[in-house]
Amino acid sequence: MIQVDKLQELRELCLGIEIFPKKVLDWIGEENLWSLWVPRTYGGLELSLTEGLDKLKELARIDASLGWTVTLCSGANYFIGNLKEFKARDIFLNSKVPVCLGGSGGVSGTAVICDDHYSISGKWRYATGAPYLTHFTLNAEIFENGNKFINDDGSPKVLSFVIPKDGVQIIEDWNAMGLKASATHSFEVKDLMVHNDCSFRYNENYLPHPIFKIPFGLFADLTLWVNYIGMAEHLLEEAAICGTNGKMTDLEGIVEVSGQKVTYYAAEIEKGLDDGMFFKKDYMELIHTEAANSVKNISREIIEIFPYLGVKASRKNHPLNQIFCDYFTATQHHIFTH
Repeated sequence: MIQVDKLQELRELCLGIEIFPKKVLDWIGEENLWSLWVPRTYGGLELSLTEGLDKLKELARIDASLGWTVTLCSGANYFIGNLKEFKARDIFLNSKVPVCLGGSGGVSGTAVICDDHYSISGKWRYATGAPYLTHFTLNAEIFENGNKFINDDGSPKVLSFVIPKDGVQIIEDWNAMGLKASATHSFEVKDLMVHNDCSFRYNENYLPHPIFKIPFGLFADLTLWVNYIGMAEHLLEEAAICGTNGKMTDLEGIVEVSGQKVTYYAAEIEKGLDDGMFFKKDYMELIHTEAANSVKNISREIIEIFPYLGVKASRKNHPLNQIFCDYFTATQHHIFTH
């Protein structure tokens, strides 16, 4: 648990800002938060699923942008399990600064095969933490001699890549009402030559640690779900400080039940990993549906209570206003909207 005085300091540093100050970034590095899931042999914390989810919820409760950015960037560092050993060692063991991966899940670029290299070009949106990254991740369609590679099912062949920040042009276009310090900008790459060791696939794992046996979709559902819960807990806390308690009962109940469900599923998954569990589609869809319904219920309750929080909650730079804007910016993430 983070000390109360440190928690308050972080909240004050994160209130009303558009980019994290050096003091916050230094603290993230000192706590090794970008590498929550990275094995200790590669310099990470190697947290279990339960430990990591607890930490992410705690960070989101401190400040939404802090929790969201660490979640998405540590989630990109999670791709260490998909990288070939040589590349993983090169990135995580040879860096003089805390390694921070991040990028886009969209497929909006091309990678042209050039012997044992690829020439990558394209523009990608929504790279959370763009100014803080040491490496960018992206997805691109594969071409050779002007021809697009096609999978057996007729879909275009897509590979993921990790590239150093020096090969990327950040486009500062993040102007959402909330999660401002997440700095979720677009980025562009033009004719960048990268070795094929920089490519990876989400469903190919090279590390034996249990955490990397979790399907990435399931991992993403759980790590983002705890952010919404943490933000709602922060709102409840600030509302109590302002003396607004009467309308909070339903939200408190939903948040408590949601937290219990996350704890239950995380423990169940960890036990399943120990027992060699195969994650069936129905099981993953169940958790996804539970998470989506939880977020919808939290959203409904926040909307219902917001008119009772007073004019102060509509003022810029008031914590209640920032939490509201952050939360509903976070709901625009595609993960629980379809």
